[in-house]
Formats: sequence, C-alpha cells, structure tokens
Amino acid sequence: MKKELNITLAEPRGFCAGVERAITIVEKAIEKYGTPIYVRHEVVHNEFVIKDLKEKGAIFVENMESIPKGSHVIYSAHGVSKLVRKKANDFNLMPIDATCPLVTKVHTQVIQQNAKGYIVIMIGHEGHPEVEGTMGQINDKNKIKLVQNQSDVESLEVNQTEKICYVTQTTLSIDETKEIIKKLKEKYPHITGPNKSDICYATQNRQDAIKTLLKNNELVIVVGSSNSSNSNRLADLASQAGVESILVGNIDKFDLSILENKKRVAITAGASAPEILVKDLIKKIKMNYDVLIDEMNGIEENVVFKLPTI
Repeated sequence: MKKELNITLAEPRGFCAGVERAITIVEKAIEKYGTPIYVRHEVVHNEFVIKDLKEKGAIFVENMESIPKGSHVIYSAHGVSKLVRKKANDFNLMPIDATCPLVTKVHTQVIQQNAKGYIVIMIGHEGHPEVEGTMGQINDKNKIKLVQNQSDVESLEVNQTEKICYVTQTTLSIDETKEIIKKLKEKYPHITGPNKSDICYATQNRQDAIKTLLKNNELVIVVGSSNSSNSNRLADLASQAGVESILVGNIDKFDLSILENKKRVAITAGASAPEILVKDLIKKIKMNYDVLIDEMNGIEENVVFKLPTI
C-alpha cells in the first residue's frame, strides 16, 4: 500500500508574461524566416524550454561574431548591452528584441539617470545576463557600480554622493533587496530609487506565495533550472526560513527518496519553468505515493506583453 503524501501547489507559479512573450517571439521568428534562427544567450533560463526551441531550429550563441552576417538575431528576455546592439549593427544583423518590458524599464531608468549626471548603483548578481545588459547601458564604468550584498555597500566608493541613485535586477529576493537598499540609504542619505520597485511582479508574487506555504510544509520543491535567478531565490527563501528545499531542473533526475518520512510538501515553479514539468513531477511522485493535491488560492496573473514587430 502506498503512503499518503499531501502536496500543495503554489499559485501563482511557472511562466510569467515576459517569458511567454520571449518564447513566442522565437517560435514566430522561426515560422516567418525559417531555420536557423540565432538567439543571443538562452532566451529564458530553462533547459527544457531551450531544448525544445533548439529542436525547432533555434541556435543559441554568446558571441555575436559567431552569427553569419545578414542573419536575424533575437535578444534574450534578460536584455543586452549597448555594445551588443552595436555589434549587431556592425555585423549587418537584423535584431528582434525579446527583452522583457520590465527589464527595458530598468534600462530606461539607467539611461535617464546617467544623462542627468547621476552615478547609478545596480543591485544584482555579478555575471547574470540581466545585470550585464543593464550595466552595459552606460559606457563609463565609473558611472555605474554593482553591489550584491550589504558587505559590498560597506566597501563601495563613489566620487560623488549628492547625485546618486539605485536600480535592481528584476529577479532578486525581495527581503534581501530591502536590506541592501536600507544600507545604501544609511550610507548615502541623498540616494534615490525608482518610484516603484524594479523587482518584477511575477518574482514578487511567487515569493509571496511560497511564504504563505512555509508554515505547513516540511519540504518545498522548486521546479526550475539551476541558472534561473528567480527559481534559486524561491529555494533560498524556504531554506532561510528553516524549511528544507530543493531545486529540480530535470524531472528524470529527481530522487524520490527525499520524500521519505514527509507528509506535507509544497511545489512551485520559477517564472521560466513550464507547467508540463510540474505535471511530470507529480506523475513521478504518484508512482510511489498516494498523492492528495491541494491548489492554494493565490493571485491570478493577467499580465500580457505586446509582441514586437517580427
């Protein structure tokens, strides 16, 4: 006889509007122009999605130099720097922009504040393509600085403190970001920030949903790839609250033994993870357990972003 396992599905979970838009852009470009279609960086951070798009004819590259001249190139949802856009022009490429509109909003803030003579402090993770794209909106590296944590704020040095502002990566931990901003305001009383948080609505909604599930569950399973920032933040959120958590990118490699002696488990998915992966995970769990599923009553997301001209 199978053991009972109670699973609560977080709501909302999975794809956000920016991810759906980016994937649709690649698929429509393939339909219109044929294969191959070149994409600068993984269009979204999910190995299942990338594999599917590769099978449809997308080729993902990091260097613009590797794209044949005259080809179409799609910019990923994470956005690109001014240098990448210049290279596309230099190499006679035809760009299609799949940058998430919420990331574009941050780029606009950075450009406008720089034009006003402000030094911009970027809160984010070094090496993440969104951070590289945002910081790459300013050519003078003395005019934009990166901080990843409160320690970075302590060691931060700027040559002016009157005209200084901050922006953030859209997929950060809300709570950790608040503490970094607090530290920045203590060190630089004149610092200003955006009127509304740069952290995207989907990131915030998924973090809020998990917070409500932490009290009643022994394990949080986050469906999402290891290079997905927002997925990692969901797993971190549970761990920091003292609840065991695991990030699952490949359902085939999910080890059912982690469920031993568990009675209540929460499952969510990062904003770049398709719902099919959640369904496949539950199907695998049902092989060993009598599963009772409860779907939480969460925020219903109705955001839709307009497609660019393709």
